[in-house]
Amino acid sequence: MKSITIKGSKRENVGKKATRALRDAEKVPCVLYGGAAGVIHFSALEKDFNKLVYTADVHTVKLDLDGQKANAILQDIQFHPVSDAILHMDFFQFDDENPINMTLPIHSTGVPKGVKMGGVLQFNMRRIDLNGLVDKLPDFVEVDVSSLGIGEKLYITEVASEDYEILHDEDEVICQVIAARDIADLEPELDEEEVPAEQGGEAAADAEGAKEE
Repeated sequence: MKSITIKGSKRENVGKKATRALRDAEKVPCVLYGGAAGVIHFSALEKDFNKLVYTADVHTVKLDLDGQKANAILQDIQFHPVSDAILHMDFFQFDDENPINMTLPIHSTGVPKGVKMGGVLQFNMRRIDLNGLVDKLPDFVEVDVSSLGIGEKLYITEVASEDYEILHDEDEVICQVIAARDIADLEPELDEEEVPAEQGGEAAADAEGAKEE
């Protein structure tokens, strides 16, 4: 799995005033959990997180905190509700000998037989939860959809691997090919009988007025 290196500095002060000063300096207050050293508060430049946050890809992180290095994964992130600036980030430290949970993107290859016949490929899942050793986890899970006909489904069990454990029920569907007419059936239709009473009343009044003219 791909990794990104981020350099940061440990924080001695974690109060509101210190946090505000960090954000004014375009830095992000962060917390690292899970290591032998306990909880570590640190900060890093917001721009250094761009390749980690603003991408569909998933990466592990190599943190360099004043020379102390740790392998970690992003656990949680908070954004400003108006500016979308990063307000806070939580990281979890891991080691190469213990498996971790990761949510990875799903990439498809091929064109389904059913699509060539006029069907539509519909994804029920775009990401998948896995558990495994970091050096065994892929950057993404690839699924070949070329064999799917109309009405056929690709189940989660079809991407099973000895390299990781899938953290989903076996009957979950990744994607399926549905007929175009089924899509139309899914769209809500408004029958004449379902026209709201107020609209119906206005329509009747307009029609009555037209007769009088």
